[in-house]
Amino acid sequence: MPEGDVLRLTAERLEQALQEAPLVRSELRWPGAGGADLTGRTVTGCVAYGKHLLTRFDDGRTLHTHLRMEGAWRVERTGEPSAAARHPEVRAVLATSRWTCVGWRLGMLDLLRTRDEPQLLGHLGPDVLGDDFPSAGVDEGVRRLARQRSRPLCDVLLDQQVVAGLGTIWTAETLFALRLYPWTTVDHLDPDRRRDLLATARRLMGRSVDIGRTRGLQGVPRAVHGQLGRPCRRCRTPIAVGTANAPPYERPVFWCPTCQATTRLSRPV
Repeated sequence: MPEGDVLRLTAERLEQALQEAPLVRSELRWPGAGGADLTGRTVTGCVAYGKHLLTRFDDGRTLHTHLRMEGAWRVERTGEPSAAARHPEVRAVLATSRWTCVGWRLGMLDLLRTRDEPQLLGHLGPDVLGDDFPSAGVDEGVRRLARQRSRPLCDVLLDQQVVAGLGTIWTAETLFALRLYPWTTVDHLDPDRRRDLLATARRLMGRSVDIGRTRGLQGVPRAVHGQLGRPCRRCRTPIAVGTANAPPYERPVFWCPTCQATTRLSRPV
């Protein structure tokens, strides 16, 4: 599932394509929203919150979308064959005279009043990439983390009600960076260490966004995620994979059995 860094870059691309020009085409191919017409409306901004995307319009409405496992927004030049968007897997089309944004295989779609966004997203924890995360956001994240007590770190970091935006990639990379055994329980970490955990997640995801803007996300280095059997870059131990969460919500977690041994709680290097 795309994580917060992907959503942040997606929001930036959509905003660049759609902002400050009225829509000349609007199609929402979704139950309950199919009759809505946004033609003539102007996008005032696109923002990401965790794994959710909010596209705001000048009439006080917001288009909320979630990519789930396979969704994506693509930006095409209006008039090109690829902008026709006739494929049955297209769920949304927003176009200006210059650019057409096509939502493929979207997992969620809602059209709501902008002022009602908190009702839709209010159950989520603070956004790891949010502007307020270095201050109030991380404070709230630490409080929510502390309440998890005996839950494993790999499970908690994937819980969007604790902090929003992390998935399997940045959960694994964060735990590796701090040399933490993925199944260490929250109550084994003191408050400062919990803060380090969330600050590290933000730093790694923020670096991914920075790299993605210039080189694409394919250029973002990964130490453990997807590296099963390859030597750890620190100790050369083959990378292993385990499981976070109980069925049917289990997810893979890649880790180094040496650097992240059960009893190792040392500081990162």
